[in-house]
Amino acid sequence: MSRGAWNREEFEAQLRAQGSAYHIHHPFNVMMNSGAATPAQIRGWVANRFYYQINIPIKDAAILANCPDRAVRRCWVQRILDHDGYGEDSGGIESWLRLAEAVGLSRESVESLEEVLPGVRFAVDAYVNFARRAPWPEAVCSSLTELFAPEIHKQRLANWPQHYPWVDRAGLQYFQSRVSLARRDVEFSLAVTLDRFNTRALQERALDILKFKLDVLWQMSDAIALRYLAPA
Repeated sequence: MSRGAWNREEFEAQLRAQGSAYHIHHPFNVMMNSGAATPAQIRGWVANRFYYQINIPIKDAAILANCPDRAVRRCWVQRILDHDGYGEDSGGIESWLRLAEAVGLSRESVESLEEVLPGVRFAVDAYVNFARRAPWPEAVCSSLTELFAPEIHKQRLANWPQHYPWVDRAGLQYFQSRVSLARRDVEFSLAVTLDRFNTRALQERALDILKFKLDVLWQMSDAIALRYLAPA
């Protein structure tokens, strides 16, 4: 016997409940936000997360390529501009490079990707490949980790200046910008998911997709923790 679909409120609650698996709870992230990370650990995290940053617009371009809906494309393209930059806005990738410089890394070393760990590369590539191959509503659904993103950025803005005074505060602009942009972005992707995943089977598929994306972010933290928490 098939189960009936959740209504929109119930479905949204099910999606938001997945936040318990968000990487804000990963031990490495908890350590960083509690002030216990060393400069080398923070630099390792920044260098590795850069690989994720540069792949976000590639992922979003893949979604656009698969989407025949002009109205969706008109909204989604803003995400590429946000990260790559447009006009006088230098974009999120540039902001991350400024963060790298603020923690003591050279722009050249970060852009070389020489510090990117295999586990991080594998997880990010899996996410990009999913966006390339999945139907566009599923790829949109995978971005719903943005539901939980503002809180992690607010934690960094609140905790890093007091715990890591050696980090130039101007480099934290990426976190500041993403607090508002993540909220804006998630309004659209959540509306698409609530509209398009309208049977119980589709809703459960959406939950599986969100769990996959949460696993991607968790695996990145696992790989970074294994490398930078291990004894020298």
